[in-house]
Amino acid sequence: MKSIYGFVHVREKLMRGLFLACALFSVVALATITVFLLANGLPFIAEIGLGEFFGTRWAPLSDTPAYGILSMLVASLYVTALSVLIGVGIGLLTAICLYKFCPRWLVSPIRQMVNLLSGIPSVIFGLFGMTVIVPFIRDYISPSGVGYGILSSALVLGIMILPTIVSVSLDAMQAVPGSYFEGALALGSTREQATFRVMLPAAKSGILAGVVLAVGRAIGETMAVIMVVGNSPEMPVSLFQSVRTLTANIALGATEMKGDPERALIATGVVLFVFTLLLNTSFSLLKRDKTEKDDRKSRRKGKNSTPVAPAKPGSAKEAQS
Repeated sequence: MKSIYGFVHVREKLMRGLFLACALFSVVALATITVFLLANGLPFIAEIGLGEFFGTRWAPLSDTPAYGILSMLVASLYVTALSVLIGVGIGLLTAICLYKFCPRWLVSPIRQMVNLLSGIPSVIFGLFGMTVIVPFIRDYISPSGVGYGILSSALVLGIMILPTIVSVSLDAMQAVPGSYFEGALALGSTREQATFRVMLPAAKSGILAGVVLAVGRAIGETMAVIMVVGNSPEMPVSLFQSVRTLTANIALGATEMKGDPERALIATGVVLFVFTLLLNTSFSLLKRDKTEKDDRKSRRKGKNSTPVAPAKPGSAKEAQS
């Protein structure tokens, strides 16, 4: 018996050590990437100055090199914002349909088909966008006859982030107690009112987490964007204009640029890293503020509700007399 207990104890220690090593590996990997980006990117930004680095001209291989990334930063924000609007709108409505308004026998097949989108390589999405979406926009929508641009990229990315939005939103709504929905129906609400006014606000935190994940996926996508965005480093003034995003700029020049141009690409990675960090930090602060507000409300309700003193044993008899 002692040998068995000793074996179990040793195995538990080994598993704890393995779990701790995995957790530390994640932290070390993040720290290494952060140090690499900051050590190689910040000195270059300080060397050329913020004014030139956030300029509008990108020509690292010309006789008078310029390393302005403002046009690509604006293009990245436009593409990300528009793709999130498209993906969140379609994905959230799809999750609501699967939650309460779809026949039960259709929920699982539709969800599995949506989840299959996450397993398709990004280059396939780019190929689909280049051969289907770009010609359609060029021939039927674009007033300038240009199919490559922000709108094409946003449509492709909107399709790519659908699995994240649908899965996370549906799980968040299913995590809300069913008594909320039943109570709303008992008070006279319709199914639509109970879903949109009760269940959605209750699942708001989980849905917001899905939106944050979708934004991270959209702003970090490279291959599909390169194939449909056009890759011209110009300041975007139209949805139907060939532009270039930050991730596309890094991917296009990573294998052929050396020296200062390569340092400029690493500095561009610093901008992406800081943007992602600010996004995650803002989401964490938003969740914490909401939790603190809920705690304050519960405390105020607890203070305002005065406990009723129990009646004395003889008070009922005295009242009757």
